[in-house]
Amino acid sequence: MYSDRLYLSPQEILEKEFKIDARGYRPQEVDKFLDMVIRDYTEYNNIIKKLEQDIKDLTDDNAKLKKEIRRLQEEVNTSAATAASATRSSNNVDLLKRISNLEKIVYGNNE
Repeated sequence: MYSDRLYLSPQEILEKEFKIDARGYRPQEVDKFLDMVIRDYTEYNNIIKKLEQDIKDLTDDNAKLKKEIRRLQEEVNTSAATAASATRSSNNVDLLKRISNLEKIVYGNNE
């Protein structure tokens, strides 16, 4: 992902040769510094790879959790609809009993 934006690889740094001038830098100091740069560069590459993997894992987990939330919401909605339907049925039974009792009172107990 990030490797396409980097100019140098640790291997390219290691293999880099500089021209030596009469008034140039000390080659040992340059090599020592470049060795440190290579170590850091390699460590940064490892960190980036780990973070990219972490991002992928977290994105996958996020997608699974969103799917689970959707499923549970549907389950709750279905349960609520079933409960409402059951409540209406029991209300209807109560109403029928009350009507029956009223009919007995109005029309008499003979029926």
